[in-house]
Amino acid sequence: MGGWGTVKEGNLSPPPPPPGYRFYPTEEELITFYLHNHLLHTHNQTLIRHVIPLLNIYNFDPWHLPKHSGELCRGDTEQWFFFTGRQDRESRGGRPTRSTASGYWKATGSPSYVRAAAAGKVIGVRKSMVFYKGKAPMGCKTKWKMNEYRAIQQDPATCTPRLRNEVSLCRVYVVSGSTRAFDRRPEAFPATAIKIDKEDRL
Repeated sequence: MGGWGTVKEGNLSPPPPPPGYRFYPTEEELITFYLHNHLLHTHNQTLIRHVIPLLNIYNFDPWHLPKHSGELCRGDTEQWFFFTGRQDRESRGGRPTRSTASGYWKATGSPSYVRAAAAGKVIGVRKSMVFYKGKAPMGCKTKWKMNEYRAIQQDPATCTPRLRNEVSLCRVYVVSGSTRAFDRRPEAFPATAIKIDKEDRL
């Protein structure tokens, strides 16, 4: 973010970004900086919210999400980022609801690991989804896609990896058919070693 991103005490709005600024984080940066700091309430939460706001994205159709994105990323035409909390029904052991007013999000494939580029350590799990317009299971597939990231952190009591389900970080984007700058991700790995609840695979 650089020095320009410092929010002075008493000033709730960060200064405008410099010319040419684009928010193109790697998956590792999304998890180890943004998601971890949000979960732990560390770093500058005001600044983080100006980039990635907390929003129940399932209250909106995907084409309405860009206008609710962070102030520093609102002009982006390729991708938008949001923190979204665990639903009440998930907390009670139920399956999450991923339906909106016009359709629903459907998972594609199996969840995969996200690893730190240098050490190869597993830092999170990524789930990919596609938005379908209409009612399940007969909806019409759209070009709207989403990657949902959940952090994996070591449990201090048992020293074993633990999947953090309280909040996930979602990257919403539109398939354009051209290579974009955010497609600079490290290779994904099948998420087989850490237990993932059945509802998280749907």
